Amino acid sequence: MKNLLFVLLILSISCSPEGETNESKTARNFVEVSEIDTSIKPGDNFFMYVNGIWYDTAKIADDQSGVGSYSFLNIPQKKLLENILEEISRAENPAGSIEQKVGDFYASGMDTEAINSRGFEPIKPILEEIESISDLPSLLSFVTDEIKSNSESIIGLGISPDAENSSINIAHFSQTGLGLPDRDYYFKSDSSTLAIQQAYLDYLATLFQLTGTDESTALKNARSVYAIEKKLAESHKTRIERRVVKENYHKMAVSELDKKQPNIRWSSMLDQLGLDADSVDVRQPAYYETLNSMLKTVSISDWKNYIKAHTLSSYAEVLSKPFEDASFAYEKVISGQSTQLTRAQQMVQKVDRQLGFALGQLYVKRYFNEDAKKRVLDLVNNLQKAFESRINQLDWMSDSTKTQAKEKLYAITKKIGYPDEWREYDVSIDPTKYFENVLALRKDQSQYQLDKFGKAPNKLEWGTTPSTVTAYYNPSLNEIVFPAGILQYPYFDLYADDAINYGGIGMVIGHELTHAFDDQGAQYDKDGNVKNWWTEADYEKFKGKTQQLIERYDTFTVLDSVHVKGAMTIGENTADNGALYIAYEAFKLTEQGQDTTKIDGFTPDQRFCLSIARIWRVKTRDEFLRTYVNTNSHSPAVWRVNGPLMNFDPFYAAFNIQPGDVNYKSEAERIKIW
Repeated sequence: MKNLLFVLLILSISCSPEGETNESKTARNFVEVSEIDTSIKPGDNFFMYVNGIWYDTAKIADDQSGVGSYSFLNIPQKKLLENILEEISRAENPAGSIEQKVGDFYASGMDTEAINSRGFEPIKPILEEIESISDLPSLLSFVTDEIKSNSESIIGLGISPDAENSSINIAHFSQTGLGLPDRDYYFKSDSSTLAIQQAYLDYLATLFQLTGTDESTALKNARSVYAIEKKLAESHKTRIERRVVKENYHKMAVSELDKKQPNIRWSSMLDQLGLDADSVDVRQPAYYETLNSMLKTVSISDWKNYIKAHTLSSYAEVLSKPFEDASFAYEKVISGQSTQLTRAQQMVQKVDRQLGFALGQLYVKRYFNEDAKKRVLDLVNNLQKAFESRINQLDWMSDSTKTQAKEKLYAITKKIGYPDEWREYDVSIDPTKYFENVLALRKDQSQYQLDKFGKAPNKLEWGTTPSTVTAYYNPSLNEIVFPAGILQYPYFDLYADDAINYGGIGMVIGHELTHAFDDQGAQYDKDGNVKNWWTEADYEKFKGKTQQLIERYDTFTVLDSVHVKGAMTIGENTADNGALYIAYEAFKLTEQGQDTTKIDGFTPDQRFCLSIARIWRVKTRDEFLRTYVNTNSHSPAVWRVNGPLMNFDPFYAAFNIQPGDVNYKSEAERIKIW
């Protein structure tokens, strides 16, 4: 959320090119009956019952790691963006306009002849700065300057609301410094992880060689970088440990940090960044304690190798082809894709990443239908009412906590389609200077973030671009966000029946609403502060129910032997399970939800469930899936369908699920939280 089928899917009313007739829109079959595998019992594997024929025939393109809905629906989405960029990059646009900036940035990146002719010349001034480092102060000064270029190495800085006072933005420092996907990759010894470790070492060595280091020295340097990273990784909290909000919030006086960790030079770093802070949040203190020690125990020459490797890695994709190829050689071991994206599609990603809200304005103007925004807002409001009803019916929550929960529910800010206030980019873009454009945009992005410090959060700001197929809940601002990109089939269509839309975008809306009450969201109050609004007894009951989900999902397997990590995915699993009941209860308030008329041979309740299985229809490469299970907080697609449905009473009735079916659970075994 790739093949030709999905290019066709984006032509729904919510994102449809001008000129398509209403007749063609209403002719869609929202349930693809021909793709249902009737040889599979719904109670054995509903994901494959709905998607099996598609799954067995779908082809993953060589330049992709997967195909299907959700994040992979961004693949045809990027073709629409490519069309926009190709058009405006050839046009004469007014200087300083968003069309000029977006078009010229795209054009500069498409000029591969000029980029390749420069080799690594654009980054030489930065490498010379690294060579001039002679002591700890100059090392930390360089690291800080790179933060201002939005290129981090050993310091992980973010500016966002104070967890205990959400009305003000403060500086947060998080663990960082690694090149592998996760800290656990440094300590596992299975064959797939060892292959990734070796690919990473090869990548680092290649980067050194491409900038003039001989092969033997390059390998030695790569190993020294890896050794530093592994030592830093030992101090990292695991992804599961980072889910405990209060244990990842440590507001500390800068004066105290200067005393405890003098080698980091906290005051000097903050001054250099222009942050007048007397206290900061150190989210994972153990990392910075280890870093403080290592800054003295690791030689300056080894640190210079480390900084050089991370700098080269940060810029590799915007240098000449040998650097880009080296980066891909490492990434493909993780993703499984065998060929790189076309240059145009690479540039679509880069424009979306660095000028995303400028490009987003052009996307919304061309493809987004305002009627979709109104309709989805109606769905959000209906789901809020259904969620309130669910809260009122809970037998495990006291009335006082229910009151607090409902206050938080109705305090949620709803953002749909695109921002009310568009992000601006204070940069000059030259169509002949790609690297310089990238650097200017990185500096602009860093300054944009630094400028938030000490101010109230901008509640009009968005954390994703409008064209992206995604949705999110932000606990610090107590907001839910649904970009234009996700308001398309199979998630939403103005001409679909209610069963399809409530099982589609309704499921997504319910998911994001439930995030306000998952294991992390439940720790924030209605104003976005980390604050306990539960009675002690209610919270213990809540934790007991989430523990049941953790244990259930721990039993789910992918790739035969790889297990879902229940504790790491508990937030998303809670949201998936809650969303089913909330979306269904909202659906039952509609005329069709109360009817039994069949469409395409299926009842409204059956179509609701079919839509749920359709929106998570995904097929991925094994390499990608292994990395996903180890690093992603969501369960794999098959378990985003089968896992929640085995707890969903209406599913049992709709498809006559019986004892003996593989995924059958007795009523007592069905886990229900919200």
